[in-house]
Amino acid sequence: ATLVAMGDYHVHLHPHGPYVGVGPPPGHYPIDHIEAYVEAAAARGATEIAVTEHLYRCIESKDVLWAWWANDPRTDLAAATSAYVRSDRVLSLEGYVQAVVDAKDRGLPVLLGLEVDYFPEVADEIAAFLAPFPFDVLIASTHWIGAWGVDLAEQRFEFDNRGARAAYEDYFAIETRLAASGLFDVLAHADVVKKQGVVLDTTPVDLYEELAVAAARGGTAVEVSTAGLHQPAGEMYPAPELLRRFHNHAVPITLASDAHYPQDCGRDRDRAIELARSVGYTERIAFRRRVGRLVPLD
Repeated sequence: ATLVAMGDYHVHLHPHGPYVGVGPPPGHYPIDHIEAYVEAAAARGATEIAVTEHLYRCIESKDVLWAWWANDPRTDLAAATSAYVRSDRVLSLEGYVQAVVDAKDRGLPVLLGLEVDYFPEVADEIAAFLAPFPFDVLIASTHWIGAWGVDLAEQRFEFDNRGARAAYEDYFAIETRLAASGLFDVLAHADVVKKQGVVLDTTPVDLYEELAVAAARGGTAVEVSTAGLHQPAGEMYPAPELLRRFHNHAVPITLASDAHYPQDCGRDRDRAIELARSVGYTERIAFRRRVGRLVPLD
C-alpha cells in the first residue's frame, strides 16, 4: 500500500557547514533523528521519504568525483570551492547507506537515495561506482560550473562577471546533458541557477524547451521542489513555465522539500501539488530499487 503513498523524495539528514551542535554530529544517524523526519512528513500527508545525501559530502567520493575545481583558470573560485568541499566532505557513504537500510529494516517508510552532482567528464564512472549499492532512487543536480558554485551565496558575485544570460546558458548546457544521459532517475531543483535571486529579463524558453526534450529522451523525471520558496529565489523549482514544458513532454514528477532539518520535511507539499496540477499533472512517479511506477498525485 505504501507505493501509492505521497512521498518527499529529497531529504538530507545533516545541514551543510561546520557542526554547530544542532541535531546529531555529521555521520551519526540515531533512529529517533530519522523518525523525526518521518513524523514531520506524515503530519503533512507525506507517508514516505527518500533520504538523498549528497555524494560529494561522502569521503568515498573523493576519487570518483575528482577535484573538479582544480583546472579552472579562476583561481579565486577554485580556492573557495576547494575550501567549501573540504569542510563539507565529512560523511561516510557506507555508514549512511547502512543507517538508511537499518531504518528500512525497522519498518520506517524510508527509501535509500542519493543526490549526485553531475560532471559530464566522470558521469559514467560515478554511475558504475554507485551501481553495487541498493539505492531506490538517484536524484542528480548541477551545482558547479567548473569551479563556480552557482547556487552559493558567497559566489553570487560571479553572475555579474559572466552576465546573467551567459550564466544561465552555461548552467542549462550541463543540466541538459544530465537530463539526456539517462544515468540518474530524477532532476533535483532543475533551475537552481535562480536560487540566489538572479532572474533574466526574458524567460529563457529556449533553454527550458531543450531541457524538457532532453529529460523526455533520457527517461529522467523532475522534482517539484518547494525549497526555493525559502531561498532568495522566492519560488519553487522548476519555474511554472519550465514545469509546463516538462509536462508537455510527459516527463514524470516527484515532490520534494530538500529538507536539511526534520521540521522542514514535507514542507509546503500542498503548494507543490497545486503547482503540478496547474500545469496538468495528475500523477507522480514512485521508485523502488530504481524502478519507477506512476501513481496518483495525491
